[in-house]
Amino acid sequence: MSLFTQKMKMLTAVVLDGYTDAVVKALLEEGVMDFVHLSDFQNEQVRKLSNRSPEVPFAAISDLRVRCENLMRQGGINIPSIEKNDVDRVNELNVDEIRKYLDRLSSSLSSLRDGQKEINQKLLSCDELINYIREKKMDYLDLRVGTLASADKKADFMTRLSSFGGILADDGKGNLISLTLRRDSSRVDDAFDKFGWTESAKEPKDCLEIVLKEALARKAEIEKQNAGIVSQVEARIQEKQSELERIWITLRVSELSEHVESFFSYTRNTTLFSGWVPSSKAESVEATIYEAARGKCIIEWTEDTEVDRSKIPTSVSSASVLAPFEKMVKNYGTPEYGSINPTPFTTIAYIIMFMLMFADVGQGLILLLIGIIGKAYYKKNPLAKDGMISRYLCSLLMFLGPASMFGGLLFGSYFGYSLFPAIWFNYHAVVNGHVEGGLVSSVYDILGITIKFGIAVIFTGLVLNWINLFRKKRYLELVFDKNGLVGGVIYALGIFACYYFVDSGYKSFPPYPWLYAGIGIALVMIIIKGPVYAAHNAKLSGHKEGVGKIIVDTIMDFFVEVLEIFSGFLSNTLSFMRVAGLGIAHVSLMTAFQDMADMTGNIAAEIIIMILGNVIVIAIEGLSAGIQSLRLNYYEFFTKYFTGHGVAYEPVGLKSRIVID
Repeated sequence: MSLFTQKMKMLTAVVLDGYTDAVVKALLEEGVMDFVHLSDFQNEQVRKLSNRSPEVPFAAISDLRVRCENLMRQGGINIPSIEKNDVDRVNELNVDEIRKYLDRLSSSLSSLRDGQKEINQKLLSCDELINYIREKKMDYLDLRVGTLASADKKADFMTRLSSFGGILADDGKGNLISLTLRRDSSRVDDAFDKFGWTESAKEPKDCLEIVLKEALARKAEIEKQNAGIVSQVEARIQEKQSELERIWITLRVSELSEHVESFFSYTRNTTLFSGWVPSSKAESVEATIYEAARGKCIIEWTEDTEVDRSKIPTSVSSASVLAPFEKMVKNYGTPEYGSINPTPFTTIAYIIMFMLMFADVGQGLILLLIGIIGKAYYKKNPLAKDGMISRYLCSLLMFLGPASMFGGLLFGSYFGYSLFPAIWFNYHAVVNGHVEGGLVSSVYDILGITIKFGIAVIFTGLVLNWINLFRKKRYLELVFDKNGLVGGVIYALGIFACYYFVDSGYKSFPPYPWLYAGIGIALVMIIIKGPVYAAHNAKLSGHKEGVGKIIVDTIMDFFVEVLEIFSGFLSNTLSFMRVAGLGIAHVSLMTAFQDMADMTGNIAAEIIIMILGNVIVIAIEGLSAGIQSLRLNYYEFFTKYFTGHGVAYEPVGLKSRIVID
């Protein structure tokens, strides 16, 4: 894992036209180049280059691949991985042949699918009747009790009713019970007249229960029929597994090859392309191209210092175990090139925040078990869709469960009970006012801990920002920005003054002249920021702004900047009180359930209440703690050093997951 984004180099190559296909295959095998269009470079010579239209349109290949994937999923077949020796499959691409094969397979399944549609319609009608019966919505139902002119016609009559979703049951006393929807009354009346239905004078008391039982049995039978058709579809598709896998690999390799070639430009006899490669892979990529082109190529490297940093893709190397937190970072944005990798810092901050808000050994163990069971389920069923507890959440719980357990050890909480002495302090005892003396004896002490934690997080973000600005050589921002050195100095001095004020019993501010001198110098730095920036911009652009405009802008920027620094840092710091708030709420809820359990005076009732209480707390408080931890990272931590304005590094290779339009 790298603390900073990977250093990149841009490769530009010219290859003799006859070796283009070999180079494409070699680059796909390497899978490390993020291609760029040469047309993105404003150069008169580049404009003279031409592009070639693909022999087969991207859309045709992509549509066939999607069709193949859908069939494989219906057959329970995993999408195969592509190996290096599969690259030659691109030469086997015959779109017409593949389309005909998929059409034949789909056609052979059409009769089964038609039957499945009919069964699904019956299932929907049956569910509708069952719901109306259970909710006793008789205004929507047509319930009749009677007999048929001939008992031999019962089976035919039942078939007729079932054709439009009706149910026919026998009450065991010689009567038949018919249940249909009122909207089908006209068709029902015709059926009754045809089969000689005679209404009974008396309706059985348990009429609805009899019909409901019959409806449930009918539903189970329909579901069994549906499962049988699904099994037949799976079996037929699995018979073609090897051929479908071959077709999918051929289509995917062809799709990737066409995608790579879409970045190529051509002259009469040569092919030109360019792309970004991690510096650590530069020699390997160069050797691969030379070998594929048999030396008939020219390769030129461009260093990152020669290109606008904002156009360089960002490659972040993080340990695979940190994938859940890397996804958090990616959801927010992509780090700028050359900046610090946020993933390890996000991991530490998020875990500590969650631990402080949701600290319980037993409940943390439950979270860990849910994560383990969920991961095992998804590993066993790779084609299963994500449920309420998704794959991502299962991976995250593998961290949050142990974090919660460690917090429970620190604060002595085991399913809401203080079964063993706390390593740090007893959270439950402090919140419930059962502690006198000590370093942590009241709720205010807990709030103080979280504020100190917030200050540490904010300062960490500022330091990371200073490192990023220094690496990007943005020295003016490093000095004058609100998240730069000036803002950091004001924040540090303000924190010192606040703590002195609190320690004095809210009676006096610190009497140190250096404190006010430091704040004054920082404010002067904010004032001169405007003229310094104006002079710098004039030097770069050659355009000088008027003195009056500079003065007005400086005054306005000064007030806005000071307001943002003082109010922004204050609100950011106080926002970390929510960590204490969630932790206190967690303890308070468990205390409430304990009190309710004690009031029953019955051991069985106490156990049931505490089990339900723990389930509710895990569901509600666990979700709240996760959301608030994410919020604090995004709004209080990331905003200090992480812009998210970088360009994502998206190499194209055999293992590439990019979606090609």
